[in-house]
Formats: sequence, C-alpha cells, structure tokens
Amino acid sequence: MTLFTKNEGRVLTHQFILKEIWGVGFQCETQYLRVFVGTLRKKIEDNPNQPKHIITESGVGYRFT
Repeated sequence: MTLFTKNEGRVLTHQFILKEIWGVGFQCETQYLRVFVGTLRKKIEDNPNQPKHIITESGVGYRFT
C-alpha cells in the first residue's frame, strides 16, 4: 500500500509495481499483481467491484487516488 500512497495520482506500470514489491525476477508475473490489487481493494474499497481508490489503467498499470 505504501508504494501506492507514495505515488498518489501517478500511473504505476505493472512491471514497476512487480519489481518494487517482488523483485526483478517477477516483472512478468502479472497474475501475482492482479491477486495483490484485488486483496488491497477488498481491504480499502467500499465496493471492490467499483473501485474509487485503486484505479486500473488498462494495459498499463494502476493509479491510486
């Protein structure tokens, strides 16, 4: 969560997030990222199916607002 809050408003690419959280060897493991973001959304969103805080930027990554 810290990674998102430190970069509020910026689009973070899938590869950047994976590298920062799991390390260089995991930059292609986007399924890990989907599960991770889904878990975060369940914790912080009122309705995880319609997120208002962790926004998906299709084909690019995620943005925290």
